[in-house]
Amino acid sequence: MDIHEAPHGINLVIETPKVVYIGRFDSCNGFEVLMHDVAVHDVSEGEDPEAFIRQTAKYGIPVDKKDLVFDAAGIERVRILGEIPQD
Repeated sequence: MDIHEAPHGINLVIETPKVVYIGRFDSCNGFEVLMHDVAVHDVSEGEDPEAFIRQTAKYGIPVDKKDLVFDAAGIERVRILGEIPQD
């Protein structure tokens, strides 16, 4: 899914090369993304963030930021949290 196609108000997993954001999508103006109740996971070099993503899908979002704006340019992948396997 492209960030510009994401539905407002749904929990998304947004992956960049160095950070994974998981939270409630608000909007994207083409340059910046606005999300609410967001978990921010810094990805270490060589780390596969999928374990963190699946744990969050299973147990809920460990909120780090109430509201967060970040650069849309580095987004590599966007998924709906509810569609992530919980195993």
